[in-house]
This record gives sequence, structure tokens and C-alpha cells, in this order.
Amino acid sequence: MTKIAIMQPYFFPYIGYFQLIQSVDKFIFYDDVNFIKNGWINRNRILLNDEPHYITVQLKEASPFEKISNIKFSDNRAKLKKTIEQAYKKALSFNSAWPIVEGCLDLATDNISRLAIYSVKETCKYLNINTVFEVSSENYNDISSLSGAERIIEICRRNSASQYINPIGGTELYDKDDFDKAGIQLNFIKTHDIKYDQNTDSFMPNLSIIDVMMFNAPQDIVTMLQDYELI
Repeated sequence: MTKIAIMQPYFFPYIGYFQLIQSVDKFIFYDDVNFIKNGWINRNRILLNDEPHYITVQLKEASPFEKISNIKFSDNRAKLKKTIEQAYKKALSFNSAWPIVEGCLDLATDNISRLAIYSVKETCKYLNINTVFEVSSENYNDISSLSGAERIIEICRRNSASQYINPIGGTELYDKDDFDKAGIQLNFIKTHDIKYDQNTDSFMPNLSIIDVMMFNAPQDIVTMLQDYELI
């Protein structure tokens, strides 16, 4: 039984993204679809001075009519490193998590898709997630003319997938009947209410995985990754 998930590459995404990755056998970065403005491809949120704060990789002429794989960024990563380091230098797991973050931000590229994908892959190594990765622009470019559920189903067929897992927000995009007709089980992953000590009076949920790594040991995060249900 092969399980597949397909998602746009996000920049140090929240823990639910990694729950999705670890729940499947193969995860495909969907980078040959149109760029989503004000999404999570080039930005996320961290905890700074006890408040959520956006960290954003500045892009060059990003357009919703351009494919994610073609988007370039102007380099403000040195500033981002300083901001993240300042925010978390006193956090419990800073010494183990910071090299992961710093290494990703030092990647020699000006392509936002590559940077986002690298941030995900390096975090998975840190958390010992062994899911197989592919990139849609490299492996499924010949069916880029297909769209929506039609292309997702075709990718699943090519991988002989029996199950496709999508974030809970996909309930508005995909119909289980369409997948059933193709012999594929469609499920949606719902993250439970995950909390941990952020050294604050009130918990700020759904921040970047950076926040999770800074305040928790890898083995504790692995336990958190199991805290979800499939619907």
C-alpha cells in the first residue's frame, strides 16, 4: 500500500506539514503550479518578543501567473538569520536547532522553490523522517497540462498509490468520489491541538517548525508528529 502526498514547497512550514510528510511513503513538492501570493512559499512566522512575527524571503517580481519553480529572490537572508538568532538564542534547544536553520539560509541559490524544499528536507533529516521526496517539475512535467484533481490522480496512478493524503483544507478542493473511481483512497490529515513550552504566558500556535525545534528536543517533536487523525 503506497501512500502519496503532494504539496507546494513552503519555507520552514508549520508542524502539520511535517505530519503530512511522515504519514506517507512519498512526498512530492508541487512546484510547477502558479505562485501563491501572501502564502507560505517564501515566508512563515516565528515568536519574537512573545508575539508572532513574519520572516519573509524577499522575492523578485513574483507573480501569480508564474510557476513557483521559476521565482527568484533578492538576498535578505543575513537579516533573517540575525532576527531568528535574536528571537531564540535563549531557547532550550537553540544549540541543536540553530545549525539546521543557519545551514538552510546559507544555501547557494536564488530560487525560492529550491530554498523552501531544502528547508523541509533538512528539517526532516533532523527529525529522522525518511519519506521519499520528488519534485513535480522534475518528475511530472509531461503532465503539467492537467490540473486540479485530474493531475493529482494521474500522479498517484504513476506511483501505483492506493492512498492520497491531503491537509484538512483540501476538503474544499477534492471529492472522495473522484478518487474512489480511480481506486485511490482519499484522506485528510487533521492536526490535533499541539502545545509546548514557549517560555511565554500564552501559547502561540501554528508557528514555523523553527519555533518547535527551538523549544523541543528532536525526540519530543517526533512524538508530536503522531498527534493527528485522518478523516
